[in-house]
Amino acid sequence: MRVPAWPPAVALVMASAALVAGCGSSTTPSTGGPAAEAPPGGAPFLATSLVTAAGTWALAVMGGSVASRNDFWELFVRPAGSTQWRLVTPPGSADNGGLVLADAGGQSLITGFRPSQYLTYTPLITTRDGGQAWSTAGPLDAAVANVPDALAAGPNTGQLLALLTTGAAKLATAPGYTRWTVLTTQRAMAATPPGRRCGLRRLTAAAFTPSGMPLLGGTCSRLGTVGIFADRNGTWQSVGPPLPVTLARQAIAVVRLTRTANRTTALLRVGNGRAASLLAAWSADNGGHWALSPPLPLNGAKLASTSFGPAGGAAIVLGGNRAHAIIGPGSAWRTLPVLPSGTATLALGADGTFDALAVHRNRLTVWQLSPHTSTWHAGQAMYVPIQYGSSG
Repeated sequence: MRVPAWPPAVALVMASAALVAGCGSSTTPSTGGPAAEAPPGGAPFLATSLVTAAGTWALAVMGGSVASRNDFWELFVRPAGSTQWRLVTPPGSADNGGLVLADAGGQSLITGFRPSQYLTYTPLITTRDGGQAWSTAGPLDAAVANVPDALAAGPNTGQLLALLTTGAAKLATAPGYTRWTVLTTQRAMAATPPGRRCGLRRLTAAAFTPSGMPLLGGTCSRLGTVGIFADRNGTWQSVGPPLPVTLARQAIAVVRLTRTANRTTALLRVGNGRAASLLAAWSADNGGHWALSPPLPLNGAKLASTSFGPAGGAAIVLGGNRAHAIIGPGSAWRTLPVLPSGTATLALGADGTFDALAVHRNRLTVWQLSPHTSTWHAGQAMYVPIQYGSSG
């Protein structure tokens, strides 16, 4: 965690968060003592990358063990048109619980810090220049969910959608994102007609369509049903893709749901256990029509990271240094060469290249894979300044 000088108005908020990071105590005065710890966070699955107009952003956890609270989440950016990555982790807030990102358009990005230890709210920090400078927003007086798509920004609307650990979905509006209203909750959604038809068990993702319509994804108890819901003028409707008959008797979970380029992209887990597979799905019309990828058998492996690239491309990292990628609608899954040791996440390039971001404590090595090759080559390395023990 690095804490440079801030303007006075910003420094007050940042100092409060930094105090929480350093000594593990709450700054909430009304309780008369430390607040209860927020639900644990920082699952490796939060490691991800996404492409915006500013470039490619990637998240990875670095440092030491979770038990000693020496695990720190770091944010990197590869600016558009560049091949080199830069460290741009927002300073001043405890980030052991994980980070979530929202593309705010242009050079702007919103970063949410998941609560951990005695931090019970979610600091929000924004950049408008591709990560060169950061300013505070919010904060959100709740814990965002431990999923990569817990935060989403509406295109050209100034809206910010957050999915919470409580199962609630809240909306706020720029500038500042200081006033939050409840859009819905898991219980309320489950009671709607589309929620009952799905048998909604859990909300797992929040997003906006390219036209600015709020979306929520979840896990259904009804077999063969994809739980993707759109808020159309205050009424929730089911917009999940219909699945082939061969998958009609499978349990479906929405693993990822996001806006990429000019379409909505989803990753769906179909089935359970060793029979589970993964589908990519794309919609360019607010969920009216979907294109589906062929199923990718997971063979019992767990997802360690999921990433999105340009034009709806996606890549996943599995245990055993295995990875697969798909470039977009109409394509098939490609098995990538065995990943370099320590790979936390993958970043997709518009030219068919892949970067594997590998972590060994405070060292990041970027390995590159060119099109039509089968060997990873080390392209960049950097050491991240980590203050071990600063969160104890």
